[in-house]
This record gives sequence, C-alpha cells and structure tokens, in this order.
Amino acid sequence: MSDRQLLVGPFNRVEGDLEIRLDIRDGHVAAAYANSPLFRGFEMMLLGKDPRDALTLTPRICGICSVSQSAAAAFALADAGGHSMAPQGALAAAILHGVENLADHVTHFNLFFMPDFARPAYAGRAWHDRVVQRFTAMEGSAARQVAEARARLMHISGLLGGKWPHTLAIQPGGVTKTPDARDRIRIIATLRAFRRYLEGALFDGPLEAFLELQSVDALNEWSRGDAGLFLSVSRDLGLDRIGRGPLRYLSAGAYPMNGARAMAAGVWHNGTVTPFDPSQVVEDLSHAWMLGPDAHPDAGQTVPDEDMTDPAYSWCKAPRLGGEVVEVGAFARQVVDGHPLALALASEGSVRARIVGRLLEIAKTQVLLETWAEALDPSERFMQAVGSVKSGRGVGLVEAARGTLGHWVRIEGGKIAGYQIIAPTTWNFSPRDGSGVAGPVEAALIGAEVGEAEDTPLSVQHIVRSFDPCMVCTVH
Repeated sequence: MSDRQLLVGPFNRVEGDLEIRLDIRDGHVAAAYANSPLFRGFEMMLLGKDPRDALTLTPRICGICSVSQSAAAAFALADAGGHSMAPQGALAAAILHGVENLADHVTHFNLFFMPDFARPAYAGRAWHDRVVQRFTAMEGSAARQVAEARARLMHISGLLGGKWPHTLAIQPGGVTKTPDARDRIRIIATLRAFRRYLEGALFDGPLEAFLELQSVDALNEWSRGDAGLFLSVSRDLGLDRIGRGPLRYLSAGAYPMNGARAMAAGVWHNGTVTPFDPSQVVEDLSHAWMLGPDAHPDAGQTVPDEDMTDPAYSWCKAPRLGGEVVEVGAFARQVVDGHPLALALASEGSVRARIVGRLLEIAKTQVLLETWAEALDPSERFMQAVGSVKSGRGVGLVEAARGTLGHWVRIEGGKIAGYQIIAPTTWNFSPRDGSGVAGPVEAALIGAEVGEAEDTPLSVQHIVRSFDPCMVCTVH
C-alpha cells in the first residue's frame, strides 16, 4: 500500500470548521496535523471595552456552550474585583451550567457520535440494524427521543436564566433571577422527567447502577439501553484500541460554589493526581498563525499573522501545562475526580474511554442537579451588589461539557486591557508546540487504520468525534 497524504474535512456534525491533514504509511496514520481554519477575533473585540461587556460578548463565541462562557467571564470579573457570588446565586449558576452540560452530552452521544455507526460500510455487523433504527441521522428513534427530552430539560434554563443560549443571568455577584417556590417545584419535576428519559432509553436501568460500575469487566457486562448498544459496537470494532491520547488529564474542577467545586481539580498522570497550577499554563505560538512571544494567558496577546507563514498551519494556539500536553473533557474530569471505572480506563485513553466517561458524567450530573434543585431556597438572596472594577486581574476557570475553559482578564482604567480565553478544544485540537510535540487529537490519530479507497476514514471520524470538537470555541 503506497504512502500518501490525505486532507480530511470539513467534518459534518462538528460545530465550526475543522480540517486534518494525514500522512499515511502502510495503511495507517503516521502523522496528523489539525487545522482550525476559521479566525474569530473575540479577544481583540474585547479590548478597550467596559469589563461588563465580557458578560455579553463572550457567550456569543458559541451557541452550544454559551453558559460555560458566561460563567467563566463572571468568575473572571469577580476574581478581578475581589468579589464572590451569593451562595444561592452560585447554586443557581451551577444548575444553569449543569443543565447545559447535560444537554450537550446527550446531544453528542445521540446526534454527533453514534450516527457514524449507521453507515453502510458496517452493514452485516450483528449490531448494525439496531444502530440504523436508533441512530440514523435525522431519522432514528433516538434522535426524536433526545430532541424532545432535551427541549423539556432546557425549560430550566428559561426559568433560571430567562433564555438559552446567551443568557445574561450569571453575574459576578450571583444570578439576576430569584426563583420562587413554584419555579423550584417545576425544576424538580423537569429533572424527574429527564431521569425517566435517561433510565428508559440511554441506560435502561437506574442511573445509580451505572455509576456503581467499578471495573472494565463490570462495564463489559452492561448490555442495557443505548449505552449497552454502544458497548457492543465498541467490542466488535475494537474502540478500546484506537484513539489513545496523551494519558495526562486536566480538570479545573467543575461547578465552583462557595470556595469548593463539585468535581475535583487536578492533573492525572501515571496513576497520580497533582494539583492544577494555572500559573504553569503557556500558550505556544510556534505552529499557530499568530504573532508574538509564547506567554501565560494573563500576559498573552491575539495578533493574527495575516501572511500565515510557515511552519504554522492553524489559527489555534497550543496551550501547554508545565510544558506538557494534556487532554481535557468529561473523561478527564471523571479520572481526576477519582471515579473507579474512569480510573480503570485511564491508561487506555481510547475512543471507548472517552464515551464511557461521558456516559458516567451524564448519570453523575443528573444526580447532582437533583440535589442542587432540592437545595434552592427562594427566601435567600441570589445576588449581592458588586461595584465596577477599575483595575485588576482575574481568572475564571470552569468545566464546559468538552473540558477545561479559562478566561483571563486584565483591567486598567476601567477598561479591558487584555483578555485571553483557552477553550477545551483549544487544548485538545492544538497544533504542535515549539518542541514539535503533537497536540492531543494529533497524537490520538497516529496508528489509525485508513483503507486504500477511503477519503474520510471511519477510524479517523470515530477518534475525532470522541473528543467532541467545538471549533468555534477554539479560535476566538
């Protein structure tokens, strides 16, 4: 089989533009180069603006994870001004964020990831007819179910945030809406209905039963629901053997409330979790169409290289943590948080592992949301007054559905003097750094099988989608 180069893209069912150039030798990927070909410029738009404008502009980066962007901006401004959210406000913000992340996860599984297995290339496999019936794009029964269940779940966003996407409800001092007793009851009832959907379709059993899985052997015995169908597909196609990432996982800790986080922060590597030190983050520009020195985002700039000079090949910067490549996402969060099944899959770091991590997080987030909804107290304050910030620096770190999201703001003379954002897909789809080390998805693609006649290789599709890229968030 001859050596060749292959350009894969644009990818369908991906938010934004993505191209991946592959060097193929002997029928396998020898090297991969991920390109984010669309420049956005949001960080440049923010310069000179009133700091509060970040609450309006940054959610417009993305229509899928706008609450994540809103929360990160609010926490960054609160940090710059030395403020904190009212406890009930932080709780409501966590509910808004958790609902968005939960909706994102079920959408990815049902509408973005699983439809690839309904392709005619897999006809004749024992599971193919079931996948076609459930997951054929726009036609499968799972698509209809998840669309209806997701729409009902998002009513919570209306109750607490006024609208979705691009709510302005989350502010440095809390949230703008104080729910009343009737709102609380409706939120609880909506979550109960969504649990029925999850337990009826996705897991075909109690969420707690899936959360109790602690080993790969126990996982392999799960045969119920759409989760069980995915596991059948995974075993047959060997999804546990492809897409191995850097095996270094980062989480900033999900859902900050009152000085704590509902899921742990840290960096997992070789079986050990160490603290996450944001001061160790550096954005490498060596292979990005950006000008300027490598820098910590607090001192970083966004200056596009309009000539697109070599050796750059992407608008995406290459964030590194202490000089190392890290992977972020739902699976990374569950590993850092210490879920036994995630830890059992941590050294596998495969397509299967990422999807199982997302399934674990769906169940866990649902349980957390139910607990938080019960804790809402309409008699308490949901917002505390905070003054405008004239000068200061702040960082807002949250966990979007796809992974760690950070906003760094510098305020001088009452105006934004610097604003840098590192989104989850910036971490995962980064280009090479100055040492020539590939980013997470570039490394995960090495070894993927490519047939002689394939121009959009199935193995490449599965690996890329396991990261759930959101390219409009990647370049700002």
